Amino acid sequence: MTPAARIAAAIEVLDLVIAAARGQGAPADRLLGEWLRQRRFAGSKDRRAIRELVYQAIRACGPVPESGRAAMLRLAQLQPELAASFDGSNYGPAPIAAGEPVAAGGVAPEWLAARLASAGIDGAEAEALLERAPLDVRVNALKTTRATVDLPEPGEALPTPQGLRLPAGTPVEQWDAYAQGLIEVQDGGSQLVCEAVASQGGETVIDLCAGAGGKTLALAAAMGNGGTLVAADTDRTRLSRLGPRAERAGAKVDNVVLLNPGQELAALQPWVGQADAVLVDAPCSGTGTWRRNPEARWRLTPAELERLVALQGRLLALAAQLVKPGGRLVYVTCSLLDEEGSGQVSRFLDGQPDWSAQEVALPCGTARGDGVRLTPHTDGTDGFFVARLGKRW
Repeated sequence: MTPAARIAAAIEVLDLVIAAARGQGAPADRLLGEWLRQRRFAGSKDRRAIRELVYQAIRACGPVPESGRAAMLRLAQLQPELAASFDGSNYGPAPIAAGEPVAAGGVAPEWLAARLASAGIDGAEAEALLERAPLDVRVNALKTTRATVDLPEPGEALPTPQGLRLPAGTPVEQWDAYAQGLIEVQDGGSQLVCEAVASQGGETVIDLCAGAGGKTLALAAAMGNGGTLVAADTDRTRLSRLGPRAERAGAKVDNVVLLNPGQELAALQPWVGQADAVLVDAPCSGTGTWRRNPEARWRLTPAELERLVALQGRLLALAAQLVKPGGRLVYVTCSLLDEEGSGQVSRFLDGQPDWSAQEVALPCGTARGDGVRLTPHTDGTDGFFVARLGKRW
């Protein structure tokens, strides 16, 4: 493919991404993958180039662009050499017309950028949200250690007991070590918030929003497969992935519980007042994960944020009923908005006199309200807020 044809292809994909963002459709990576599968004539270099152009254009635009072409014209403003490929050639985009729409830049839609700024995420902190993320793995302590694992690439040690950082795009899922369950792909920030749980063998630990089980597996490793580990979620599809992952990792998950939204407590009744620790990795806006999903900032609306904040508050109240006296609740979101982080915890503590904030002892992060915040710019991780709350005896 010519450079012009690659740009035309990227514009076509961007139109799909923009339409999906407006209609809450499939994510960009799925749309791009499907588009490439249907065009087998594109070689590996063409595929990489198109992928890079698509994601560079997404990161270059703040609000949702008018069209894929407008998004690519925004990228051409930042990379002027691209303008020459708008040449009207066969399979290439039409020449650039005077005054045609160009997408606006910025970190996010204006309302969302203002919310982030009010939470102290502006300037370099905000810009780092759109950089390309590295690839982090957690060495599975149930099978080996960071000091002894044999990997094709050694990686850089993270400030977690078993974390390693590798270059973005490293094909770790093709390694024997991955197939054998010696390593798991997990962002360093995600590993750190699991450390805040401080789960130990002999305890009863509940991962209340387990999803596909990334944090569940980290908890199992910290517990040395001792005690009782419960993984729960309302998403049947995501939860179904935990079993195969746990088997590969050699992780013991004692109970996998599918929850009915709005009736979660009924399914969790055996553990009411029994848990030493409950991890609430709450559904959130995902503002801390834009490095991996940059088009997500086009999907969030004020109404959706309000819905998520209400859901988080309900999950905190639910989790509190599961913790025994003297136990702990660890609240986590991959969001950098205060209403989902420090504000959420403050509201919980105001209405729960038997609870108090505990120290979150992590090797990095910045205090934010009653918790700690991790950011790409300051800590080199995805963005997280984590708070540890203790129930009085």
